[in-house]
Amino acid sequence: MIVTSRSIGTLAALALFILAPVRGVRAQGAASAAAAPAKIAVINIRNAIVATAEGKQAQAQLQSQFAPKQNELQSMQKQIEDLQRKMTDGARTLSDDEKGKLQREGELLSRRLQRGNDDLNEELNAAQGELVDGIGRKMLEVLDRYSRENGFTVVLDTSAQGSPVVYGSSQSDITQEIVRLYDQAYPIKGAAAAPAAPKPATPAPAPAPAKKPTP
Repeated sequence: MIVTSRSIGTLAALALFILAPVRGVRAQGAASAAAAPAKIAVINIRNAIVATAEGKQAQAQLQSQFAPKQNELQSMQKQIEDLQRKMTDGARTLSDDEKGKLQREGELLSRRLQRGNDDLNEELNAAQGELVDGIGRKMLEVLDRYSRENGFTVVLDTSAQGSPVVYGSSQSDITQEIVRLYDQAYPIKGAAAAPAAPKPATPAPAPAPAKKPTP
């Protein structure tokens, strides 16, 4: 599954997750805590979301949902390529009327393919956004609880746009641990194990308009 920056935008709070201080702490205690070094962790939210069992299952469902539309666009792409091949092969044998007909058919199919690609992209982005939002909100709760229990004061999201993280050691990366805890908190119903994550549906590329062959 491709998690876009637009989809992850609703989880911007994870880019710099600062734990709220406990209320009622005296000034002396606050000063003492400020003197102590901050305990910082890093997490890749995008990777974590798609690595959860729930995320993998959702990706498989998206693949199944959009596969027919993707196959339809791929078939249309092949028709356009066949038309272009006919025009090239018949550059010296086809009449002007035949060439014009093939040209018009190619342009019509190209427009239909472009519209189909746009529609598929819009639907896919919307579905992925719902997936990211749904898992992301629950993951934030898991991350909040884990961070407090382990004394982290700051958690940085390395997948966020403009992330300030330049380097993070493997010891400070809590991505896999959060995935493990998420799967424990939100197990997949009726599934013994999470399926491998398939690649999401990718729209067929829109070809350039068919050109009239040079006699």
